[in-house]
Amino acid sequence: MGWHQWFPFLRWWRRVDRHTLRFDAVAGLTGGIILVPQGVAFATVAGMPPEYGLYTAMVPAIVAALWGSSWHLVSGPTTAISLVIFATISPLAPAGTDEYVRLVLALTLIVGMFQLLLGLLRLGTLVNFVSHTVVVGFTAGAAVLIVASQAGHFFGVDIPRGSSPFDVARELLTRLSQINPFVTAVAAGTVIASVAARRWLQQVPHLIVAMLAGSLLGVALDATLGARRTGIESIGALQVGWPPVSMPDLSLATIEQLLPIAITVAMLSLTEAVAIARAIALKSGQRIDGNQEVIGQGLANVAGAFFSGYASSGSFNRSGLNYAAGARTPLSAVFSAFFLLAMLIFLAPFARYLTAPVMAGILFVVAWGLIDFAHIREIVRASRQETAVLAVTFAATLTLHLEYAVYLGVLLSLMLYLRRTSQPRLEEVFPVPGMLPPVFAPQASNGPVDPGLKIVRLNGSLYFGAVSHLEELLQAIDERNPEHRHVLLVASGINFIDLAGANLLAREAQRRRAIGGGLYLFNPKQDALDMLQRSGQLKEIGAANIFRLGEDVIGLLRGRLKSEADNRCGVRLA
Repeated sequence: MGWHQWFPFLRWWRRVDRHTLRFDAVAGLTGGIILVPQGVAFATVAGMPPEYGLYTAMVPAIVAALWGSSWHLVSGPTTAISLVIFATISPLAPAGTDEYVRLVLALTLIVGMFQLLLGLLRLGTLVNFVSHTVVVGFTAGAAVLIVASQAGHFFGVDIPRGSSPFDVARELLTRLSQINPFVTAVAAGTVIASVAARRWLQQVPHLIVAMLAGSLLGVALDATLGARRTGIESIGALQVGWPPVSMPDLSLATIEQLLPIAITVAMLSLTEAVAIARAIALKSGQRIDGNQEVIGQGLANVAGAFFSGYASSGSFNRSGLNYAAGARTPLSAVFSAFFLLAMLIFLAPFARYLTAPVMAGILFVVAWGLIDFAHIREIVRASRQETAVLAVTFAATLTLHLEYAVYLGVLLSLMLYLRRTSQPRLEEVFPVPGMLPPVFAPQASNGPVDPGLKIVRLNGSLYFGAVSHLEELLQAIDERNPEHRHVLLVASGINFIDLAGANLLAREAQRRRAIGGGLYLFNPKQDALDMLQRSGQLKEIGAANIFRLGEDVIGLLRGRLKSEADNRCGVRLA
């Protein structure tokens, strides 16, 4: 392996100059600012102390930027991963405790090692099995769960942590009289400030405006009415400085306990990161190396586990902001981490003004942004099957353990895909007059070529799952019309043939010869021919019955069928 494979940042390092450094520094500063409220908010969702969300935005972000392939992807804490961590680890230990933190750090290391292994084995394409529809349904469900988890802080009502959305709704409806108006005013003011900033102060990060506005409102209420009366709780002090070194527990018992969770977190994390990297690459024109991105994410989580970070992934809004701010190289993410550290040192004394209702308001805004209404409408309009996947994943996210929701969505997607591929259409086609090489279309222009010949086209793969369905369709041709003893299969759309498919073609050729007809293939792909040759079925079909693209298959078959008809007539006359 060359140096560039071990140190992928050497590929883009030559692009770095004074000009790119200036753009990267500006983009990094912008990203660092937005990380302050997001880091604290996501740590809250994950059930971790607030500073851990900020730690996750430092070392993992730097490592992912240097060892990934995207120039604009920014890694760190994300909403979906934070929620999965809380949902899966909180049953094992109380959130925020030392035991909880120990388990989360161990989980992060296992996640990183699993991702790194996938990347080194070049199995990064496995993330493609988590479809976009599954991700949209999962994140929409995650948004509802985030709102439910923060509803108590938003309204000042004591709701048991980990309650389902249905339990939260019931608690609120039965305890309307206990809602704290001052807490609710601060939380609602935070949301309103965010919405207003997005509309009228588009050059300023709206979450920063929301955090400042909500904090100032809380300070004003406390100063006017007294903290005891308002009941507005602070999130507490922030520990600042470079992330402290941590030693994750990798005992066999811990691995057995966390491995199923780690696989879910790893796949969801990679799906997020690779999808975001590809989406931004469409705008930037960059080519993304999926396996290198998987390696980068794996190394980031391994490093994060030793520097007090929890499982990270690519962030869509921070990556989009990074690109929009003019980032030229991955150094922008490195700058962002160091700017965040500098800001924390300055802002730490003010952390006591950051209150629980402010964070609840910020997370309500984040949750709303997680619901991808545009893609939901597109999915519902385009496909009933995809809509079913979306609905099942969304419902499972609200009712099942989150790792099972992802698995269920993926399983349903694969089942529907296999159902589609196992029932390909056999379409009747006709030759377009005057075209050579012949072109086939579904509309008849000159009527049938020969009363005894049926021309059909198959688009799809001829594999074991489709064999039974296709055998029925081929046999139905002569069952509906006994004259159709000859079948020409336009095979240019057959992408793949396995051994079961090759055996089917051989059986069909034998059957048709037995009834006085034949099976002919036109323009099969070379891979399909190779499989027929290797399996020994080409001899059974007959090399003379395989027609290449340049051949006049219609003329040749007309001549052959006419000759056979003449021979039959001669036999009868004799």
